[in-house]
Amino acid sequence: KYTGVPEYKLNLDISLMVRDALEDKGYRVLMTRTDNETAISNMERACLANDAGADVSIRIHANGSEDTSTNGALALIGSKENQYVGDLYETSYRLADSVLTSYCESTGMKNLGVTVNDTMTGINWSQIPVMILEMGFMSNEADDRNMEDDAYREKMVYGIVTGIENYYGFNDMDSHALEIGEQGDDTGDSLKEDEDRKSTRLNSSH
Repeated sequence: KYTGVPEYKLNLDISLMVRDALEDKGYRVLMTRTDNETAISNMERACLANDAGADVSIRIHANGSEDTSTNGALALIGSKENQYVGDLYETSYRLADSVLTSYCESTGMKNLGVTVNDTMTGINWSQIPVMILEMGFMSNEADDRNMEDDAYREKMVYGIVTGIENYYGFNDMDSHALEIGEQGDDTGDSLKEDEDRKSTRLNSSH
């Protein structure tokens, strides 16, 4: 971590910016946390989004590696074989691919692709399409410094929001309703609705 900014703060900062951008578009956004003092488990975050009637859950994280040259963004979803969320694989993959592709196009971040992971509590307790966006590697100097740059953060947020809109086909069709949530280590949610839009949840980890 070259900037000294902890992951939980970065995740929350970006999640709040995404929330604001979505609300500007008419979305109603429910966050699992809006400060760095709230303690809520990953299971509770998933259940919060389920109970809120969200269409999708998007969790915001930052990555790390012992190899400081490793850089780029990736998305995590449950596999087809996952006994809990296997039936959500196709829609989760479409969501993850849309958000990750748009994010990398907007930021210039290397696209490391969509990866399956069946060990994440916040994924396995979800009853709706769910993804984790790993925004970049804090262990890589370029990624870490970029993610703390104000102008670069605007590109990050634009990419995430555009990816969500593309997932719903908002650029081709009339609106949907979106719920989004925010999380910390493996945590977070938020909700949006309008007459025609879909619902999504966004998480940012601690």
